[in-house]
Amino acid sequence: MATGPIARPRPAWLLFGGLATVVLVADQLAKAWIVGNIAPGQVVDVIGTLVRLIFSRNNGALFGLFGSSATLFAIGSLAVLGLIVWYHARTPRSLLLSIALGLLLGGALGNLIDRLRLGYVVDFVDIGIGTLRFFTFNVGDSAISTAILLLLFLAVRPAPKPVHVDA
Repeated sequence: MATGPIARPRPAWLLFGGLATVVLVADQLAKAWIVGNIAPGQVVDVIGTLVRLIFSRNNGALFGLFGSSATLFAIGSLAVLGLIVWYHARTPRSLLLSIALGLLLGGALGNLIDRLRLGYVVDFVDIGIGTLRFFTFNVGDSAISTAILLLLFLAVRPAPKPVHVDA
């Protein structure tokens, strides 16, 4: 019997690319609606003051961290996008990994487009109680956060036990 390289199942490119596209389109459409309908700084209550819309310009990273670095983050984002695609290509087929990386790619692309086009990222979801508020975020940030949680889950879950067949 000849031995050769072990065939690995190919990554789920359609799921990965399709999910990234859906996140990117949803992110850009939501941001376009916000920019066209809400003035910067204007607050629109959605669920009382618990969930509000507020058009804010984020010059920093995820959730506004490290402000005034949009250009630096745009350059870093290009490298990250390449790493996401490279990693997806190198890993065996995994439904959860393809979902996580598709979410990550779509969110990163949505925020990169803002940085390159506008010089900042449009954030608009504001959640909190009274003056205790979470960072303002957008659809892309939500996708990135969900992807990170999925990747953490994949990293800490126990490996499946091999199946032994007795002859």
